[in-house]
Amino acid sequence: MKKFLIALSMCLMAVMPLRAAYMLIPMDESGQKDHMKAYGITYWVLDQGIEAWWLLNYRGGSFAFHHNRLFELECLTRGVSFEIIPDGKFNQILAEVEQPEVNMSAMKLEVAPKIAVYAPEFNNRGERVQPWDDAVTLVLSYAEIPYETIYDTEVLNDMLPKYDWLHLHHEDFTGQYGRFYRGGSTQAWYRENQRRMEALASSLGFAKVSQLKLEVVKKIKEYVRGGGFMFAMCSATDTYDIALAADGVDICANMYDGDAADPNAQSKLDFSKTFAFKDFELIPDPLVYEYSTIDHYLSRRISPDQDYFTLFDFSAKWDPVPTMLTQNHTRTVKGFMGQTTAFKKQFIKSNVLILGENKPADEARYIHGTYDLGFWTFYSGHDPEDYRHLLNDPETDLSLHPNSPGYRLILNNILFPAAKKKKRKT
Repeated sequence: MKKFLIALSMCLMAVMPLRAAYMLIPMDESGQKDHMKAYGITYWVLDQGIEAWWLLNYRGGSFAFHHNRLFELECLTRGVSFEIIPDGKFNQILAEVEQPEVNMSAMKLEVAPKIAVYAPEFNNRGERVQPWDDAVTLVLSYAEIPYETIYDTEVLNDMLPKYDWLHLHHEDFTGQYGRFYRGGSTQAWYRENQRRMEALASSLGFAKVSQLKLEVVKKIKEYVRGGGFMFAMCSATDTYDIALAADGVDICANMYDGDAADPNAQSKLDFSKTFAFKDFELIPDPLVYEYSTIDHYLSRRISPDQDYFTLFDFSAKWDPVPTMLTQNHTRTVKGFMGQTTAFKKQFIKSNVLILGENKPADEARYIHGTYDLGFWTFYSGHDPEDYRHLLNDPETDLSLHPNSPGYRLILNNILFPAAKKKKRKT
């Protein structure tokens, strides 16, 4: 009904003697009151069947679309800053950003991507199975961007092709329950999660949770191969690649799967199967809260007040994909920790694009790559506005951080699939 009213409104506007105009959603530091909800407005406009523009590197990566009174009211309702400009002024902006000497470009956004979040379900009492929240679901909810939740059953039943964009919730794809055994094995939530995961694996025909997760990882890999967009944060990044490298190798100790790990597991890893990482070593002690040497956490010596990473500045005209993924109102982003806090650069494959790094620490925080027809992005850390998020900590209130540059990186990835790719000049 709402879409019908918008369409009717636009038809009425077409026959009225109104001066053509655009709505500009500025995304620079001083021009936007709520960056998070600005992405939600742009998604909402696309979801009404209206095209939009993403003005890369123009005022922090601003958005624009045809002016409509309903769009204006929606911005006012959500607290999003906007400017109404005549079409002549908008055409001047397009001409400006396409000048060869400036590092800007205009990207057409066409269709709102359908979003899936891979996450465990709630139990029959409506309680969280695991005592942590997820930055992506937080920002999707705050920005009012719709999404659907799926998990192992849906993935194995080939539901992924229904979606344009997939987020991997905080997950351990190696089947080691987050390596929380030492501190969590006596906790009710840990025991319940293990019981539920073992029951799920059995119901789907797997003897072990690690075998179930490996099959899920392979299904997601095929989804990306076919043109899907996959985004992961925290432990869903390195454990995804570890599971791929350990295909056919038992890397789980007996407290995780009932039998001992293969003592020669390290030598049997196949790094040709991974998306991002190579030559890493597994952490053999099953009681250590770490999976491998990919994560920089154990040897990291950076004080919280000095923990920042820098976004690379890409060519908007020749490298539009990384440019879209790094749009922000600042190039310096406050660091934040997680089960996977940062990626050691020595273990990143040469064909992987580093989007953000802490150069003095020789670590990457934000990386991207392609696999056949699809794209993937790994973003380390747990919550961009909660430096050291602990189990059972309350959720971040994003209304207190409406201009978070760390959360903007997540939302860049969400709008990325909506972009119409330009043909490169030859």
